[in-house]
Formats: sequence, structure tokens, C-alpha cells
Amino acid sequence: MITVNAMGDNCPIPVIKTKKAIAALTGPETIEVLVDNEIAVQNVTKMASGSGGKVTSEKLGDAEFKVTIEMEGAPAADEAEAVCIPDARDNTVVVVSSDRMGSGNDELGKVLIKGFIFAVTQLDTLPKTMLFYNGGATLTTEDSDSLEDLKSLEAQGVEIMTCGTCLDYYGLKDKLAVGTVTNMYSIVETMAKAGRIVRPS
Repeated sequence: MITVNAMGDNCPIPVIKTKKAIAALTGPETIEVLVDNEIAVQNVTKMASGSGGKVTSEKLGDAEFKVTIEMEGAPAADEAEAVCIPDARDNTVVVVSSDRMGSGNDELGKVLIKGFIFAVTQLDTLPKTMLFYNGGATLTTEDSDSLEDLKSLEAQGVEIMTCGTCLDYYGLKDKLAVGTVTNMYSIVETMAKAGRIVRPS
């Protein structure tokens, strides 16, 4: 395990430090990068993904984030440049109201919703907010198959909000593992202010 401490560093220093760590690899290795802001998470994630790494990220505190990069070896030949990108979020709100996607086979639906949330992590422009209610509320709790992806999105500044009434109904309020609890007024207000709304159905 290699740790890159970029706390307090302004862009592009976190990207440059991480790029140097990746370039020095001679075999499979995991690199942990510590940064103190969401934009740095976005920049490091973009560069590391372009270098062939499997990247996840997590918000550890108000100004503490960890980006984990799993490299199988030397970086890809077409590695990304160490550049600063603007905040990669727009005013899109993703609304998830079920723990499955589509109608038909329930098991297939669960596979599809997991794939949908992973696909959100791969967007060039991330949504501003993701809302979870009714059955969708279970996706933000402990043991959710999508927890790693949702934590990565949260670390990049995506607001993850889950309906408190729904968590209470399912007996899961103490098991929320990512994001914050919200209420119906905030859900309506967020949707009303959205530039666009995306719903898996």
C-alpha cells in the first residue's frame, strides 16, 4: 500500500503527486490518496482512471477524502495529463424510487439498478444530487451492493439524500451508510429546482 498525502495541496499538486506514484510502479499496487476537497477527488479520479486504475473514493470527514487506486502494473500508455478540471457536476437530480430497475424479473431488476448507479459514477458530468425514497432507500444502507459506488459519488461532491420516513418504514434509519436523511419538503424542493431529473424506470 502506498499513501499519497495531498491534504492542503491546491490543484494540480494532488494530481501530480498521484501521477508520480503511479509512474513509479513496477507491479500491482494499491495507492491511497488523501485530499481535503471534492474537486481534488474529481481530478485525481479522472487522471487515475485514464492511467488504467480501478478507482474508488470515500468521504472521511468534512474536509477529508480518500481516493483508492488499484493498479495492476505500470500505467497505461495513454495516461491522462495532470490538469485541473472545473467542478464536474451540473444541476441534474437523479431520483431512485426502487431497489430494482424496470418491471419483469426482480433479480434482473436488482442487477440493472446496481449497473445504473455504477454508470452514474462514470459520467463526465456528475449529477448534483441523488434522491432515494420508497424501496430506493434501501440502496443507501448497510450491505447495499451499491454502497461503494455511492460513497465514491459522495466523495466527489454528489449530494446523497434518503427519505427519513422511508428508512423508518423499513426499519433502516440506524443503518444509513452514505449521505444524509431528508424529508418530503426537501425532496420536492430539490426536484423543483433541478435543471433536469433522471429516473431509472
